[in-house]
Amino acid sequence: MASTFLMRRILLALLVLALTIPQQSDAESEQWCIADEQTPEDELQAALDWACSKGGADCSKMQQQNQPCFLPNTIRDHASVAFNSYYQTYKHKGGSCYFKGAAMITELDPSKFSPSLSLCN
Repeated sequence: MASTFLMRRILLALLVLALTIPQQSDAESEQWCIADEQTPEDELQAALDWACSKGGADCSKMQQQNQPCFLPNTIRDHASVAFNSYYQTYKHKGGSCYFKGAAMITELDPSKFSPSLSLCN
């Protein structure tokens, strides 16, 4: 009888503990690969060219003015779209977000400060 009471108290304590520990949502664990703000544009352009050709990133949404990811039309924004496309496609297959130091991982949703990225992911 005492062991049953003790077992119930332990289970109740575990349940309370499980309900009070904040759980990480899917949105909190998301990662994006974006162009590093400190990278010179010529290096971004070289990394962008690689990502859109040999890298296999889907760059079709930003290559023409009528596409949803064309604006803002900057090398940095286009590089972020390409880098993230590559990273999301290949991160589980060994792909990285390095691009010779031109990119970085963020857990902050980039669509909050770059509207083009919200349309492209």
